[in-house]
Amino acid sequence: MTKVTLATVWLDGCSGCHMSFLDMDERLLDLMEHAELVYSPLVDLKTFPDMVDVTLVEGAVSSEEDLAKIRKVREHTRILVSLGDCAVTGNVPAMRNLFGVAAITERAYQENVDLHPQVPREVIPALLPHCCPVHEVVNVDVFVPGCPPAADTIFFIVSELVAGRRPDLSGLTRFGA
Repeated sequence: MTKVTLATVWLDGCSGCHMSFLDMDERLLDLMEHAELVYSPLVDLKTFPDMVDVTLVEGAVSSEEDLAKIRKVREHTRILVSLGDCAVTGNVPAMRNLFGVAAITERAYQENVDLHPQVPREVIPALLPHCCPVHEVVNVDVFVPGCPPAADTIFFIVSELVAGRRPDLSGLTRFGA
């Protein structure tokens, strides 16, 4: 039996969705009987595979690095899932849109620094002018709201997708819960 390939990606967010993913506990073992985790910040794989069956994306698109990553992921994924409110709506990361990149970097790297205030140019990816949800950049197949979605919800969604079915989320989840 060929296993479904599964990946998880973390863009601009708090990692709460990945923590909920891990909160599936022993059910992860059940899933891995039918799926193989081929890429994730939870494992040591550094390169996104040529093709993945299902990818769960946590976080908003807020930097040039996020933009390049999500475009590559979409190109190499059959079913892309926006996981959590940041990926679905932009949520907290998008709150910076009210102020603009210059004001944000000034506040973070110059006003709130005691020693050597300066905006990093090499280590920190350049911010996009506008932080946005994943679907504003690439096509998304499944939207899973929640901040973060519950482990039960993630288990249901992944189980359905691994079984080749599209999950019906009506009544299962909502924004912010």
